[in-house]
Amino acid sequence: MKRARGWFLAAIILVLVNPMVAQTAKSDDGARAPWTVLVSIPDRQLAVLVNGIVVAGFPIAVGADESPSPTGEFTIVNRVSNPTYYHEGVVIPAGKGNPVGTRWVGLSQKGYGIHGTNAPKSIGRAASHGCIRLRNRDMEKLFGMLHVGDVVKIRGERDEQIAEIFGGEEDRESEAVAEVTVEAAAVRTVSSF
Repeated sequence: MKRARGWFLAAIILVLVNPMVAQTAKSDDGARAPWTVLVSIPDRQLAVLVNGIVVAGFPIAVGADESPSPTGEFTIVNRVSNPTYYHEGVVIPAGKGNPVGTRWVGLSQKGYGIHGTNAPKSIGRAASHGCIRLRNRDMEKLFGMLHVGDVVKIRGERDEQIAEIFGGEEDRESEAVAEVTVEAAAVRTVSSF
């Protein structure tokens, strides 16, 4: 519940701050200052920061145990609308069955990127070949925000910044209790019929 309020608050801030960001996110030479994408593997969440302020957040899928997502700091090297998927002799053109969805944002570590998916039920899980996946509609929003040269930080462990942005242990524990309570109430309601 607290995280939902946090995302709602971030959305309101985005609406209010967006005109300011457009003015302050430029360097002295008129070029747009790099934005930062912060990925929390343990939280399965991605946040977009401009000058340290969270302007958007999305649930994600991360690399499976056998093909983990890389950790570290990367830059965006390319952006592709309606990409073709290439993997070990397999080529899948843009379209409904494409595993990378409708958008691809390539990272400075060759072969890795942030992309959409044709498997939206994988979001929130460790299910990819190492890339960061979003629902196509979320990826299309994110794609419109990002530029080549923006920074992507992928964190494999929780730290102070991750806890501040995505919530601390107490937040996750209270959310888990709330989810169990809601599920128990639903079971009681269904069994009473």
